[in-house]
Amino acid sequence: MPSPAPDCAPCAARDEQIAQLQDRLAWRDAEVTGLRGQVAAQDGELTELKDRIARLERAVSRNSGNSSMPPGGDDTPGRKPPRKQRRQAERDAAKKRNRGKQPGAPGAAMTWTVPDDTLDYYPEGTCECGADLGDAADLGVVRSYQQKEVPEPKAQTIQHDLHETLCPCGKTHTAARPPGVPDSAVSIGPRLRALAVYLLVFQHVPVERCRMLLSDVAGADVSAGFIHSCLARAASMAAGTVKLIKTLLIAAKVVGFDETTLRSGAAGEKKFVHGAFTERFSLFHLGARSLETMKDFGILTDFAGIAVTDRYGNYFHATWKNISGHQACLSHILRDLQDCAETYPRAYWPGQAREALRTLIHARNQASAGGLDAIPDATREPLEELFRRAITVALADVPRIPGPKNSTKQHPGRDMLEFCRDRQADVLRFTTDMDVWPTNNISERGLRPNKIQQRISGRLTSDDTTTDRLDIRSYIDTARKHGEDVLDVLHRLFNGNPWAPRHPATPDPRTTLRATRHPEHLKHHPRHTGECLRPDTGVFQAVNPQVDPADPGFGGRGELRFRARAVFEPNDMLTPG
Repeated sequence: MPSPAPDCAPCAARDEQIAQLQDRLAWRDAEVTGLRGQVAAQDGELTELKDRIARLERAVSRNSGNSSMPPGGDDTPGRKPPRKQRRQAERDAAKKRNRGKQPGAPGAAMTWTVPDDTLDYYPEGTCECGADLGDAADLGVVRSYQQKEVPEPKAQTIQHDLHETLCPCGKTHTAARPPGVPDSAVSIGPRLRALAVYLLVFQHVPVERCRMLLSDVAGADVSAGFIHSCLARAASMAAGTVKLIKTLLIAAKVVGFDETTLRSGAAGEKKFVHGAFTERFSLFHLGARSLETMKDFGILTDFAGIAVTDRYGNYFHATWKNISGHQACLSHILRDLQDCAETYPRAYWPGQAREALRTLIHARNQASAGGLDAIPDATREPLEELFRRAITVALADVPRIPGPKNSTKQHPGRDMLEFCRDRQADVLRFTTDMDVWPTNNISERGLRPNKIQQRISGRLTSDDTTTDRLDIRSYIDTARKHGEDVLDVLHRLFNGNPWAPRHPATPDPRTTLRATRHPEHLKHHPRHTGECLRPDTGVFQAVNPQVDPADPGFGGRGELRFRARAVFEPNDMLTPG
């Protein structure tokens, strides 16, 4: 553009117009920049809201079928029930079942039995002729009715008199106090104490309601302090049985371990109940969700069998040097795979992995029912290959987010997939050993009463009392697994004769012992001889001086001491050689 001529009015007007346009363009550029900043901020807010909606939708979609949520939360308003429940509801709706007992369901009809008591009734009043019916002749029973009834509950005061006798030789003898009667002029009997503990621990009745129930139903006016004292006394008298249960769990081949939260102690504190379970034994321990609490529990430190657990890292810690192996709970893995199927609806691998695991579980149940030691290879190997391929594809489909492992949140299912890849033997161990359970449902069922107790009573204010409750629960649950009646074993407890599980007698302390390794070690040394190293303490350790230092069954470390170590009570034994 040519330079403006001096004193040129049109040129000056043109330059002024150009300057105005430049100012307007600069203003518009600034406005556009501001709008772009607003759009960028809105995009950020939109992304954050989308993430929040996704998290909320994921939280609402959680149920007992795709997460570790308890089934009790499946009917929460707005929450979608598991697919299994929906299908069952659809089938029920299609069948249009009538209310009440269904065809084929077991019934409980009352039958005519030999009565415990018989009451006779005679006509009363006067006859139409005016004669008194009390003088009428009895012609016998013409109609009988049987009725189930409970006797009127009423606490009795029983006086125990101890007599003294004189022998012909001149020596006197005094009768001993009967079991359950303390050295006190006035006390409460063992049946009433057993009933209080039964209501409090087994039926989860709160203390005040337990006191009212004993007063209203049994006619026994007791205090809340008495009920608490029953807990402490029962836990103290059951201590020997609880210790024996712990020893037998340490010596078991397969044990399930789990933990759950419990509100105990001061307000704001959260504790965890740790549990160890088999088909015959149950044991509970109160503490934190930490490695130290697991050490204090005292099972895994000496346990040399197979631990069935979830994927909590402390169960796989290097501290537990004696453990022969793990079995990861497949219920958790199947729930996580169901979550993956819902999170990645176009992916094929979640269904393939689930189907492979479920078929393996079914094959394991059939093999166990048929008396086999393992699933036949022809059935097992193709299914394991399907599972491995599904995991391989899944790991490529769900990439890992870079960052520290303990602080970087991964895509749904990624941690589970890496576990299945890195610990495949701990996922599929049940396929080669019928003694190993594929799921840890036995532990989850064992811990569930503690959650019921918490729902009813809320926070348990004393850790010591909570520990007493858990020890009594260990005693009760183990007795029930052995077919014992709860009230009966509690009554025996307060009579000074606590129930205890049966176990073999003690061998001679100098007897040579044999300890059997687990299946993965049997191929190296089917039998390991040993001896009682410390008969004074009851600690038995099996040793084998002929062990090859390179023996894979001992980790190739040349250790002569048998890894399966346990503390045995005086009445326990290993198999004599």
